[in-house]
Amino acid sequence: MPVEIAKAMILAAGRGTRMRSLTDELPKPLITVGGKTLIDRIADKIAAFGIKDCVVNLCYLGDLIRSDLSARTDLRFAYSVEETALETGGGVKKALPLLGNDPFFVINADPLWTEKSPALNRMARAFDPETTDILLLLWPMERVFGHDGKGDYFLENGAPRRKRPDEPAAPYVYAGAQILHPRIFENAPDGRFSLNILYDAAQRSGRLKAVVGDGDWYHVGTPEALELARKAVAEQPA
Repeated sequence: MPVEIAKAMILAAGRGTRMRSLTDELPKPLITVGGKTLIDRIADKIAAFGIKDCVVNLCYLGDLIRSDLSARTDLRFAYSVEETALETGGGVKKALPLLGNDPFFVINADPLWTEKSPALNRMARAFDPETTDILLLLWPMERVFGHDGKGDYFLENGAPRRKRPDEPAAPYVYAGAQILHPRIFENAPDGRFSLNILYDAAQRSGRLKAVVGDGDWYHVGTPEALELARKAVAEQPA
């Protein structure tokens, strides 16, 4: 049966080097689109889901992120500070004492998406801890903007399969949001590592699932992609 999810984590420790000079003195999560920071847009989605407790990992210019989020009263923030960035897997593993023993959301601080039905709600309904260790939010490549990749996943019989090196493209991109069960970290390495190794382990065991987004997804990874996202947001109805 689906499980209630009471906590979320926002990954905000990265340097954002592809943004060039824009992140020399400002962490990427504090870049604004439509007058609102990227991390505040993610926090809005978490709060709209109904979660009250949110963990944020910090490294590069983390005090600025902490200061920005201190203005919010709809979420209680706890912070996991990394002396050096631990990548996605290492960052989540370090924060596990703050996240508890139940499944939780982990969302990158920088994606921006529109939706017809809230993606987090659909993800929570689809996550069955009896059959699932990891559930990914995927997005169809034809509705992805500002992303120069060739896709990450196929869906085969409803289950995600990562694109192999010999395959030129895949129809879905990983959209930067997921639900993780903490048991996946029992045999995970210490220190810096990518969550990709845990995705692949869950795929091999048949316990990797996915939900597909139903709006438009913007990868705000470069100055050019940022301008595309800003233009798209400005053109949306209020």
